[in-house]
Amino acid sequence: MTGTSPQPDRIQIAILAYPGMTALDSIGPYDVLRGLPGAEIRFVWHEPGPITTDSGVLVLAATHSLDETPAPDIVLVGGSIPATMATAADEKVLAWLRRVHEHTTWTLSVCSGSLILAAAGLLDGQPATSHWAAQSLLTGLGAKPQRDKRIVRSGKIVTAAGVSAGIDLGLWLIGEMAGPDRARAVQLAIEYDPQPPYDSGHPSKATAQTKQAAARLTKDLATPRELGGEFLNGSKVLWSSAIRRARARFARA
Repeated sequence: MTGTSPQPDRIQIAILAYPGMTALDSIGPYDVLRGLPGAEIRFVWHEPGPITTDSGVLVLAATHSLDETPAPDIVLVGGSIPATMATAADEKVLAWLRRVHEHTTWTLSVCSGSLILAAAGLLDGQPATSHWAAQSLLTGLGAKPQRDKRIVRSGKIVTAAGVSAGIDLGLWLIGEMAGPDRARAVQLAIEYDPQPPYDSGHPSKATAQTKQAAARLTKDLATPRELGGEFLNGSKVLWSSAIRRARARFARA
């Protein structure tokens, strides 16, 4: 079941909370989706407990375990600079995503969270978006990157671009599920009226100098050890994805 549908009394929304996550990827849509009628939001991980985000300073909490959340109506996966690929290599997370996706109404990602969905095989041959720095990895994981789109829907899977796009995704989803009037009311309630002082929020708008500075900043936000681990995990995930897709082709032959 996808798209606009009669509203149940309760809509369980599971947001993946993992060590090293980028807080705004998840907190942006969380604050919006609280306005969805019947929303029951839980942050899920292997077990309940504190989750240190990518800053190393801000600590959130997983309220429920993956096992305690076998059939959410909506799943949302955010991204990270130092831990996307480590999470994409976590077989228990991938198995949970595959299992719950069979029954979700919507499966969502923000930023590089789409790489985690892709590693689970949910984006094979599907259009998707991500943070601008992660677009090329989508190709390697079997998806079709849509570099110029902020929100991309493919059936019941919806991917959003980098970090701040999660707020847009949340409003879009409320509009789909509860109607545009509700979405407009939520938008006003959080006073979401973007008027950025600078207009360089997408690579197509940024100068070469700004792009270089942003690339350096992205690297500076993670330690060399974290980046090294991401490289190794990324290689593992890409190999696993390629082998999985090759085996699937042989199975169909």
